[in-house]
Amino acid sequence: MTCGTIHGVGLGPGAQDLMSVRADRLVRGAAHIAFFRKAGRPGHARRIVEGMLRDDAVEFAMEYPVTTEIPLADPRYNAQLSGFYAECARHLATLAQGGADVVVLCEGDPFFYGSFMHLHSRLTGLVPVQVVPGITGMSGAWTASARPITWGDDVLTVLTATMPEDELARRIRDTDALVVMKIGRHLGKLRRAVAAAGREDAAWMVEHAAMPDQRITRLVDAGAVAPYFAILLIHGQGRRP
Repeated sequence: MTCGTIHGVGLGPGAQDLMSVRADRLVRGAAHIAFFRKAGRPGHARRIVEGMLRDDAVEFAMEYPVTTEIPLADPRYNAQLSGFYAECARHLATLAQGGADVVVLCEGDPFFYGSFMHLHSRLTGLVPVQVVPGITGMSGAWTASARPITWGDDVLTVLTATMPEDELARRIRDTDALVVMKIGRHLGKLRRAVAAAGREDAAWMVEHAAMPDQRITRLVDAGAVAPYFAILLIHGQGRRP
């Protein structure tokens, strides 16, 4: 029996018409669809492809056993997620070894802070795995801001707000252009780090980029709570003709 292929498909920042032609073709033709979601939620990746799936598509929802309930530094966090990813990979490998192709839906790009990476590392060498790149959420965010993120020789730094506050401040101070992801409950810490770096006036928040409820505000005017799909930007001001 010919082994099937696991396709990690980047869906882009959130709009169906920002998906690649290849991603669109794979999603619409897939007999098996897999996607991550928080327990009790429909899943954002699944929501993006609503109305695109075959009527007979078999869906496999991979529900995280933990998200923010356990601190990242707690050994239980990695232990629970490691077991979860291993079990998901086993299920997908079984499907592929039985001859089925499987499309794994990935928000943004599969290799950019995505959960699919944890499946990729476990499946590679067991079954064929192919990755379809997608427009990243940060690209959607700076496009929504209607301003270039980098000019000339600007250095762009991408951070996650989960980092320690002093490290955030140092890196924000030292870069020309900035993207900060994974903000959520770390918004207060990020605000303090941006202020410590002296860059409050240059910072922008983009919420739900490329989605119907897209919102762009200066950080100083943003609310006290950041949604999951929020990205902070500082635009570079480098060399230009």
